[in-house]
Amino acid sequence: MVREWDPRTASSAEIASLLDTLNAVLAADLPQDPPWRESSLREYLSEVMPGERRISWVAQAEPTAGGGPGAMLGHVHVLLLGDIGVLEVLVHPTTRRTGLGRDLVRLAARRVYQEGFRSIGVEVVGETPAVAFYEALGFSREYVETRSVLDLSAVGWTALAEMATAVSAGYRVEFCPGGPPDDLIDAYARAKAEVRDVDDGELRPSSYDPQRLRDSLDTLHRRGMKPYIVLAIHERTGEVAGLTEVVVPAQHPTRADQYDTIVVQDHRGYGIDRAIKARMLLELRSAEPTLAEVQTWNAQANEAMLKVNAELGYRSDREWCEYSVDVAELVHRLDPAR
Repeated sequence: MVREWDPRTASSAEIASLLDTLNAVLAADLPQDPPWRESSLREYLSEVMPGERRISWVAQAEPTAGGGPGAMLGHVHVLLLGDIGVLEVLVHPTTRRTGLGRDLVRLAARRVYQEGFRSIGVEVVGETPAVAFYEALGFSREYVETRSVLDLSAVGWTALAEMATAVSAGYRVEFCPGGPPDDLIDAYARAKAEVRDVDDGELRPSSYDPQRLRDSLDTLHRRGMKPYIVLAIHERTGEVAGLTEVVVPAQHPTRADQYDTIVVQDHRGYGIDRAIKARMLLELRSAEPTLAEVQTWNAQANEAMLKVNAELGYRSDREWCEYSVDVAELVHRLDPAR
């Protein structure tokens, strides 16, 4: 049975069953990744930024003999933002190659088309069955990053402490758990608007204005995702010269996610990028004592950040790709009779 599904009103049993499917997918496709937990999973699936919407469907087995809900065999949600629908599909490994994934994509594509959106994007992890699946549906690869993972147990903390202080005179480095102070929001937004360490082709764009930044931080907290930020402040002007962001999700708290790292053009060459990322790791060691790893994503063209990450101890893992397709073409391909 496939039906539209709202995680906000779903039963605890349904949330738990969906978690089982998610972890089965991870075990099959990304066995080195930590399993997810149920902590704030409902909020993770339901909370969105102002102006965005998420629509979900589930594929559920028949009720059990005792009358309990059937297991969640698959899940699809589409996040509607800007002019694109961002798709995410989960199919339990035991149910793959049955056409279920295709049926879930067809449902989501039909809704995106009806909503008036022109394209659908999806993140696809390299060396997983998802690559062939989406390419067979007509999705085209638009953008590729490399994921790298830092094992905190292998970090040389003495060397890292030296890196954290190796920034030129005239700058101070500040740690901001939870987000930047409100008096720095405007400067923070200006730094993010000027330059980022990734391409503008990303499916989930960064926040460039002060109010959207506040909304973004609020949404992270509601989703159970704890943000940590380190800023490099130019002391003469008070401007944010550099920033780095890490988020520790309640759903997988042993592995943190690196978000933006930015050094403003006029402040490059002063050791800011390496210093702020090293300071972040030192602070996380105290703030999140159960944290074991940090993962980050970078375009191969971003040689400067790749070099910094290698110096910190990150090791390349696998490709992380963004695919897209014209919605009308996808709907026709999946349901030519319509």
